[in-house]
Amino acid sequence: MLIHEGSARTNKFDSRLAVSLAAIAGALNAAVFDAAGFFSGNMTGNVSALSDRIASGRPTAALGFLAIIISFIFGATISSLLINAGRRKKIAGIYAYSIMLEAMLLALLGIIDITLSGLWRNAVIIVGLSFLMGLQNAVVTRISNARVRTTHVSGMATDIGIEIGNLLDLIRGKAASDNEINSRSNLRLHIQTVASFLTGGIFGVIIYHVIGGALFVGAATILFFIARSGISAAKAQVRTRLSSILLEK
Repeated sequence: MLIHEGSARTNKFDSRLAVSLAAIAGALNAAVFDAAGFFSGNMTGNVSALSDRIASGRPTAALGFLAIIISFIFGATISSLLINAGRRKKIAGIYAYSIMLEAMLLALLGIIDITLSGLWRNAVIIVGLSFLMGLQNAVVTRISNARVRTTHVSGMATDIGIEIGNLLDLIRGKAASDNEINSRSNLRLHIQTVASFLTGGIFGVIIYHVIGGALFVGAATILFFIARSGISAAKAQVRTRLSSILLEK
């Protein structure tokens, strides 16, 4: 699910990607909100909060939300630069390597959460997770051609409404029937994404109450194995291509 892109991607790949990464993102976002009162992946809410703090004359509070927004954008920027460089150099599995980077940084964030305390801990966790959410969202957006988003659900909720409208038109005979399979597939994917984010959030808060920052380390471990699987698949794909070339010669 982390090596195929463009026309090589199937609904199965997108579904697996959405379910796994959205659940992790939901768990992390909800846990941090429960612990610190801020959302690291919700840029719509953070920009609105920034506007409110500026308008009400609270510049110090505004700087906090500005830092979250900039960190998210910076994470997406770094992810895009890595992917662009990997594609130029034809590095197989560059998307998997990007998720591997996220896993390593998330584990570091978990250690920070466990060892630090007070305001510094909250600030580092919120801004750090915002960076990782930006990084992950860029990876998923690029590989799925914007069909999947995993760190927030506004776009997915909109897409659910769009596909429901499309299906209602199909039922009423107002649209071509050959679009039905595509609409049903997209609707299923978006519902799965939102449901996974919701479920991950519920369990994320519960688990964080029990083990604290170790939740980040556990999520990092899951991401590590997802990324490693993608890297292994990419290497196997390269070996197969090389074998085919040698056989042709």
